[in-house]
Amino acid sequence: MEMELARSAALARKWERAKRLWYKFSRNPLSIVGLVTVLLIGFIAAFAPFISPYPKHASGYVNFSEASKPPSLKHPLGTDVFGRDVLSRIFFGYRFSLMMGVVVLSLVVPPGVTLGLLAGYLKGTWVDTFIMRITDIFVAIPPLVLALAVASVLTPSVFNAMMAVSLMWWPWYCRMVYGIASSLRNEFFVQAAEVTGASRWHILFREILPNCYAPIFTKMSLDMGWVILIGSALSFVGLGAQPPTPDLGTMLADGAKYMPDQWWIAVFPALAIMIVVLGFNLLGDGIRDMLEVEEV
Repeated sequence: MEMELARSAALARKWERAKRLWYKFSRNPLSIVGLVTVLLIGFIAAFAPFISPYPKHASGYVNFSEASKPPSLKHPLGTDVFGRDVLSRIFFGYRFSLMMGVVVLSLVVPPGVTLGLLAGYLKGTWVDTFIMRITDIFVAIPPLVLALAVASVLTPSVFNAMMAVSLMWWPWYCRMVYGIASSLRNEFFVQAAEVTGASRWHILFREILPNCYAPIFTKMSLDMGWVILIGSALSFVGLGAQPPTPDLGTMLADGAKYMPDQWWIAVFPALAIMIVVLGFNLLGDGIRDMLEVEEV
């Protein structure tokens, strides 16, 4: 009976905390706009084969009789020079954009956070010096330049573009977590864990890491938009997804050749990139405000 009461009380506290977080998040209307935008884009990407007007146009479909048609009821965003529906290709393009963001962040966050924790906790040792000097080398190179350099050496593809972006992104998580860990290493709760004989990994991942969750999740939500933008830039210069893959950057590059007469081929993919980046930025701002207030 007592266990059930304790479990019910714990669930009630979690529910109250969730409601409090949602209230703080929803106080900013732009955060709601960002959340709705991200959810809508996620829905479009997940169900693109079922909701696209012309799913076959996402592949190597060609129909020159419908080529370069301006926006109409049949093709709301027009068609490209091969007769493919631009709206359908944007729907599928969101799939590659979101996949780029999710895969890159999944690759860079664990090593970046781990190295930052280790260097911050062991501040002043050779481990700190070694990790942070390597981090400084990567940070000193402009991110887009580094990504372009790496991608140009590899065979242009979606996978290699992800690897190039991942190589340039982990140092920022390492530096952020390093600053937090180095400021917490002398706090009383860390010293108490050391006195009780807790292992180094316990101190890093059970004592210090939970205090880094708020900035990590905030940065991840903001970085989704930036990763998508960098990935689109690589595709724009031909170092990302290759035709006929419906990548937004590739679509924009192809459409730019026919500006301004056939403006819709480039303008609508550009607007699609702007919307997804703006959605994640607004969502990230809302998460940052929510978690900062919660920590106080």
